[in-house]
Amino acid sequence: MKDPNNTRDVGPRVGTPLWLYLASTTVAGCVLLGVSLFWVDLPGLHHMAAQPLVWVVLCMVIIGELRPIGTRNSPGDDGTPTSLPFSFALVIAYGLPLAGVTQALATIIAGVARGHAPHRTAFNVAQYTLSFGVADSVLRLLGPHAAPAPWVPDGAQLLVVALAGAAYFVTNLVLVECAVAMHERTSLAVMLTKDLGQRLFVAGVLLSLAPLVVVAMTHSVWLVPLFFFPLAALYSSATLSMKREYQANHDELTGLANRKLLILRTQEALSEAQQRKQRVGLLLLDLDRFKEVNDTLGHPTGDRLLQTVAHRLTHSVRPGDLVARLGGDEFAVLLPQIRDAASAREVAARLRVALAEPMRLDGMDFDLEASVGIALFPNHAPDFELLLQRADVAMYVAKEHRTGVELYAPHKDRNSTARLSLFSELRRALVENELEMFYQPKVNLADRSAVGLEALVRWRHPQRGVLPPEEFVPMVEQSYLMRSFTHEVIEQTLPQIARWWAEGIRLPVAVNLSARELLDPTLPDIVAAGLRRHGVRPEALRLEISERVMVAEAEAITPTILALADLGVPLTLDDFGTGYYTLARLNGLPVEEIKIDESFVRQVADTPDGRLIVGSAIDLVGTLGMRAVAEGVESEHVATTMHALGCYAAQGRHFAPPLEAAAATNWLLEHGKLALPSQERTGSHG
Repeated sequence: MKDPNNTRDVGPRVGTPLWLYLASTTVAGCVLLGVSLFWVDLPGLHHMAAQPLVWVVLCMVIIGELRPIGTRNSPGDDGTPTSLPFSFALVIAYGLPLAGVTQALATIIAGVARGHAPHRTAFNVAQYTLSFGVADSVLRLLGPHAAPAPWVPDGAQLLVVALAGAAYFVTNLVLVECAVAMHERTSLAVMLTKDLGQRLFVAGVLLSLAPLVVVAMTHSVWLVPLFFFPLAALYSSATLSMKREYQANHDELTGLANRKLLILRTQEALSEAQQRKQRVGLLLLDLDRFKEVNDTLGHPTGDRLLQTVAHRLTHSVRPGDLVARLGGDEFAVLLPQIRDAASAREVAARLRVALAEPMRLDGMDFDLEASVGIALFPNHAPDFELLLQRADVAMYVAKEHRTGVELYAPHKDRNSTARLSLFSELRRALVENELEMFYQPKVNLADRSAVGLEALVRWRHPQRGVLPPEEFVPMVEQSYLMRSFTHEVIEQTLPQIARWWAEGIRLPVAVNLSARELLDPTLPDIVAAGLRRHGVRPEALRLEISERVMVAEAEAITPTILALADLGVPLTLDDFGTGYYTLARLNGLPVEEIKIDESFVRQVADTPDGRLIVGSAIDLVGTLGMRAVAEGVESEHVATTMHALGCYAAQGRHFAPPLEAAAATNWLLEHGKLALPSQERTGSHG
């Protein structure tokens, strides 16, 4: 019988509504069985116990309890047991006392054989007793009152048996599904109607055999075991059908639901949620760095790791939630009922914690992390496909920003309608020169002289005003416009560098490069052609590469970096501290500067630990012969502290925000103390 307590046989907490229900049902069933035995004729019961018939039927009931017929939502040992014809036959022929004792013994033996928890077995005994008790009451009220045992129904009396069978089915269904509904926190109506047609058919077939078993018992006890063969055929056929359906709806490696079953369950959940004005959550989970396990240790180890992950996920979700494997190392979790986004985040955090514990395989410990994206119905999407797509968007945001868990946000969706519209406008912007370069000064912390600038692209949109790069650069990186965009940035920056150097403002200007740009093998040729065309010396240009790019694409972009180095263009490692990059891997690359990410710089003013961490990083940078530059300096206190820690230079709004070219020129002239490139190269390394 379906486990109403827990899918893992863990009992409900004492005092909860489910615990009270299970306890009261178990007590009621035991009391009914005890009362029925109290009024029975004991000599007659002893006489029956000595008959071979009772033991033969008991064996058939035990075998039937171990061979239930499952349905789609009640697979395995949670289906309808094939013992039902024999148990119900005892109810018809001899009444509740003998049937109840026989069924109780069989249930206990089957429970021990399967390793069921005691509370589950006790509930199952009570559930059968109460259901058979209701059926026995119908037979006593409507059947012949003075019929000798065993009673063999005939003619119109079969209608009474049918009513008793219906009473058993309804009572048993309500008792079990009420507990399951409490456990899974769903409505009783939903649980009662799940697979109702299939369950009614299976129970009807098994109950209809009971009168035939009664007839066989009255003629010869040895006719009863013959029912084993048709029941075995029925069980085998149902099992084969269930196996095929299971294989069609579940992942072969992990046993989790597959995409087909996820779609079906999600559609059911969405339909119910729409009627009840509730929310549905869909979590998309991707394992970080799992590819390294497969590449290093092979796919068999990777498969075993995925099986362990599946086990942990299924043991970390709430009752009623569905875990599915979509392929590779990507999993989905359906939350059919979720209160709000905070609750969905709690589930996601619990899943990440479960996976964070080291997994030991073949004597090795594996530390896995996961990125989780969350999308909610109806907040983010009205159907499964859009819900999955937006959970996927959120998951990639979590992976890209290393935040672990992200809720879908339209402004972060590179594929949203608004962004697609913006993309078409961006093509026009490249043609009509709407992109513009702003420049943020970089200041020497020792004497506050300007030692460089960083070129930052802006889009002067005709309707939306000046847009920052995060509004449009990610779209460019995912499109065919990347090469045109790179060309436009270089073609705007290099002429300005040439003008500044002609005016005596000989400061290097840094340009940020994305992964897509560095993966373009023609980038060195584009840069070289631009330098020649505008008469700019290579050392006047710097290229900044985010640490995240170095972590993700180090091997792929190294040839491009070395080719740029051959041109004499130096490299700056940007956003240091956000990508877990090892500085030792920079050996052989033309890196002169490391820019400490502003998230770390902010910690300097807040905590002693922050100062210790940043100071250690700056010391390491200096030891490797490179300069440390602080990003995002917002106050004099932070600037002074960073200088005391050994930081060479800084940039941030405390000194100057990103400025248009003319404003940047005025700022440089007003502040004076322009450091020549030779001075910069011989400055302090911190």
